[in-house]
Amino acid sequence: MSELVSIPTHWYNIAGDLPDAPPPHLHPGTREPVTAADLEPLFAAGLIEQELSTETDIAIPEPVREAYATYRTTPLLRARSFERALGTPARIYVKYEGVSPVGSHKTNSALAQAYYNSLDGVKKLTTETGAGQWGSALSFACAKFGIDLEVWQVRASYESKPYRRHLIEVYGGTVHSSPSELTASGRKVRAEQPDTPGSLGIAVSEAVEVAAGDPAARYALGSVLNHVVLHQTVIGLEAVAQLRAAGEEQADVVFGCAGGGSNLAGLSFPFLRDVLHGRATTRVVAAEPAACPSITQGEYRYDHGDIVGLTPLLKMHTLGQDFIPDPIHAGGLRYHGMAPLLSHTVELGYVQGTAVAQTDAFAAAVEFARSEGIVPAPESAHALAAAAEYARTVTGPEVIVIGLSGHGQLDLPAYAAYLHGELG
Repeated sequence: MSELVSIPTHWYNIAGDLPDAPPPHLHPGTREPVTAADLEPLFAAGLIEQELSTETDIAIPEPVREAYATYRTTPLLRARSFERALGTPARIYVKYEGVSPVGSHKTNSALAQAYYNSLDGVKKLTTETGAGQWGSALSFACAKFGIDLEVWQVRASYESKPYRRHLIEVYGGTVHSSPSELTASGRKVRAEQPDTPGSLGIAVSEAVEVAAGDPAARYALGSVLNHVVLHQTVIGLEAVAQLRAAGEEQADVVFGCAGGGSNLAGLSFPFLRDVLHGRATTRVVAAEPAACPSITQGEYRYDHGDIVGLTPLLKMHTLGQDFIPDPIHAGGLRYHGMAPLLSHTVELGYVQGTAVAQTDAFAAAVEFARSEGIVPAPESAHALAAAAEYARTVTGPEVIVIGLSGHGQLDLPAYAAYLHGELG
């Protein structure tokens, strides 16, 4: 199906289609809506324009499309063996992002962010990473566009997932365990909680602090913000077209894992475009970890994206900026909040959340691997678990689309822990 569909020429911005405008980001000091000038110390001009835009279709620059062409379009696979294993009459399709150079969807935004920063003459980027998918993707992209990269990786993943740390270094990035002694944010957390496993919120604080203090540097975020969600819509735009090429009128349900929200939003928003225009009735399910359930148990309110309070205030589902989740293996989902655009669609009733236990996620991942041959990333496993539970209840020929955000070939120690009964 991939060969029948072209790489999109535009990203899709759902903000221009929603019946109620998304709440604006607020300046952390004045609590007034942020302006482009407020964001200039951290982000490239092109990304700031996208962050604040309500234009529905935003052109993908040709250098980014050319970079995408090294791995896109990504496959939409009919998971027939998985269907048989589940005993379901549903038709299950999997949108597989693991074919990207670093093995996950994160490359979609990394290339765009590196490109726009290169246009502004930026020589250094700082960022955070959990399991390492984002850090390795941005390191790959920075190498392509001639930018230095400094990464703060959450301690729990830094220690348990060395292979992605090594991958970041192969592409030229520098990696620090977070919290670190290199920033005031990190030193404060280490003094108060010496044994902390870290969190994405802490790592964000460190990366933002360093970027804000260096005129030659800018910051890049791997999820949550509007421009990151925008770049990820290449996933859903392809999937909608591929599903139609396969002869399906629509997806009945779309499942994706949700940590910061860019993966699920990128997959689901193009499907929701048809819903918003009355052309489909697709439902969307956000599968989040039971250890970090921001949608199902968090509050919908303004909160900071980091632990210290350096970022703008974002209207989102949040467990609180100082929430530090248990060190589960799905490190990419250990974030206290949720993308404001995705949170807004939850509030409007277009997306619903479900929490998945870690052992259930790995059980579904192993079943999928044994039936389809692909070992999913632990993050993606949450979507598989939620979809499998639903598929077993289906009595008719429904169409289910699952976002498989990446492969788990660098996560095999986590699979070994599951298979040996050592997961908590």
